[in-house]
Amino acid sequence: MNQFSNDFIREIPKTDLHVHLDGSLRLSTLISLAKDRGIELPSFTEEGLRELVFKPSYKNLEEYLTGFTWTGKVLQDAEALEQAAGELARDNFAEGVRYLEVRFAPQLHMHRNFTFEQVITAVDQGLRRARNEINGSLKEPEPPFEYGIILCAMRFFNSQFSRYYRDFTAVHPYSTPLEIIQMAGQELAKAAVKLQTESDIQLVAFDLAGSEHGYPASAHQEAYNYITKNFMRKTVHAGEAYGPESIFQAITDLHADRIGHGLHLFDADMIKNTPAQGKKNYVENLVNYIAENRITVEVCLTSNLQTAPHITDIRAHSFRNMLAKNLSVTLCTDNRLVSRTTICNEYRLALDNFDIAPGKLKDLVTYGFKRSFYYHSYTEKRKYVRKMLDYYESLEKKHGIR
Repeated sequence: MNQFSNDFIREIPKTDLHVHLDGSLRLSTLISLAKDRGIELPSFTEEGLRELVFKPSYKNLEEYLTGFTWTGKVLQDAEALEQAAGELARDNFAEGVRYLEVRFAPQLHMHRNFTFEQVITAVDQGLRRARNEINGSLKEPEPPFEYGIILCAMRFFNSQFSRYYRDFTAVHPYSTPLEIIQMAGQELAKAAVKLQTESDIQLVAFDLAGSEHGYPASAHQEAYNYITKNFMRKTVHAGEAYGPESIFQAITDLHADRIGHGLHLFDADMIKNTPAQGKKNYVENLVNYIAENRITVEVCLTSNLQTAPHITDIRAHSFRNMLAKNLSVTLCTDNRLVSRTTICNEYRLALDNFDIAPGKLKDLVTYGFKRSFYYHSYTEKRKYVRKMLDYYESLEKKHGIR
C-alpha cells in the first residue's frame, strides 16, 4: 500500500464525478463574497469558520449541512457562481484531476432576477474559462482537462430553501408538499433537456439529492422518465442515509447509470420491508445486478465518515466490500470545503486503509473516466480515455509502480 507516493497520487490523471459546487468553495472566496454582498457570517476569518462551521468532524448530518446555509447565501448571482466554478476547476487540476463533473441544484440559486439559463450559463462560463486557460498551458503528452455539469433535483424542500422555492410554492396553494416537490423536479427536467438541446453548455446529467428518509426516489419517476426519453444521463444520491431499498429504487424506478454514495449497499439489516427472497438474497441480487450492469458507485469516504458517525473506523466502510465484489467504483470528494478534503486526500485514505494493488488502483482511475458522462461523442470519449491511460502508464514507469 505504501508504494504509492503522494507525488504519484497527485500526478496521475484522475476524475471527480461527485462534487457539489456549493459545498466546495475556497474558504477565502466565501469570506470575500460575503463581505462584498453585505452577508453576515459566523466569522470572517478562515480559522473562525473552521472552528464554528467547517469542522474536521460533525455530530450528525444536520450539523454537516449547516455549512451550506452560508455558501448558498453568497451564490445568488452570476459573478459569484462563475468565480466559484472557475476556482473549483483550477483547484482540481492542481491535484491532477483531468475530468471534473460539477453538480448543484439550480433552483437553490434562481430568483426573479436570476433565471435558470443565467444560473447555468454562469457556472459553465466559469468552468469553460478555466478549462481553456488550463489546456492552453499544457504540453504533450499531458492530456487535456474537461468538465461536465450535473443538475440536481431535490427529494425534499420547502418555501424556506430559496427564493425560487418560495415563489414556486406560493403559486401552487392547492397542491400537497409532495406534489410541489414532484412538479419542481419535472420543471427542472424540462429546463435541463431544453438547455442541453439548444445550447453548447456542457450539461451532461441529471441527479436527485437531499433527504432519503420519507422522500423516496420513486416520487420522481416522471421527471426521470422525461430525462431518459431525451437521452440525458442519470445519477442518483442513494444509500447515503438509507438502506439497500433506496439504491434499488434509484436503479429500477429512475434507471440510474451511477449511484451517488451507495454507502449502505450491503446493510441488509437496514431493509424496512422484508422481500420474498429474504434480506440477504435481496442484497446479493442487488449487488450482482449493479456489478453486471456496470452501474458505477461514486464513493465519498471522508464525507461518509462525517455524516455517518457510527462508522468509527474507515476500514469498516462498504468500499471494502465493493472492491471485493469487483464493482465499478470511483473515488470522489462530495464537498471539498464542508468535508475539508481533496481528491488526493481521498486516494490517500483509500490506499492507506484498503488492499489496493497497482492493477486495482488503475481500475479505479479507469472507471472514473470510462463511466463519466463525457460531453462529447462516444468516439471522442474513447480517444480521451485512451490518452489518459497512456499518460497513467507513463507515470507508473516514472515512479516504478509494478
